[in-house]
Amino acid sequence: MDSTSGELGHELAEHRVDYSDAGLDAADLAPTPLEQFQRWWGDAAHDPRITEPNAVVLATAGADGLPDARTVLLKGADARGFVFYTNLGSAKARQLAAVPHAALVLPWHPQQRQVRVRGSAEQVDRAESAAYFASRPRGSQLGAHASRQSAEVASREELARAYEEVAARFPEPGPVPLPDGWGGYLVRPVEVELWVGRRSRLHDRLVYLSVSGEPAPLDDASAWRVVRRQP
Repeated sequence: MDSTSGELGHELAEHRVDYSDAGLDAADLAPTPLEQFQRWWGDAAHDPRITEPNAVVLATAGADGLPDARTVLLKGADARGFVFYTNLGSAKARQLAAVPHAALVLPWHPQQRQVRVRGSAEQVDRAESAAYFASRPRGSQLGAHASRQSAEVASREELARAYEEVAARFPEPGPVPLPDGWGGYLVRPVEVELWVGRRSRLHDRLVYLSVSGEPAPLDDASAWRVVRRQP
């Protein structure tokens, strides 16, 4: 190990953040996971310290059993679950085809909060994907046509050429159609965890668990029970 590696290792080991002691009690929770998520989302969305409150870490695993994770943007949350969009030929899409389960983490660090979700994953229907795609900025729409997400590309210039070709194919002011290989995924939770940092690493973890053990409507209080987990 060179000295630089040793210094970095020491710096990482010694870096710590002291959490407040605000805490979270079961009595503070909303009766349903959807209402509770809406409360916390409202706090995060209006907090200027959080630049992308809908940035969510998506974890998947493929047929090889290797876990994978990346940050995507959450674009929907309702009684069904949580929705994000992607290229349907991407690595994450291939993994979800092999193992249709996913985990999500919304890390709202400035508020010393996290939301963790585990559940099944399925594609949303094309009409829902098309409605969201139509709301995207034009540049993002063109980029979805130009990029074969997760595939190798020889250079940045090759990607730029693909974008320009798409822009020429769909000139303004005409619409950009939904690509055949692009759409949304719905994560239907079996558990939703609310995490709050506390002193001495004795964090609060309160979890909505599906009573049936299967994905359940997030707005149905009778379908969920709340447990406290040790940090």
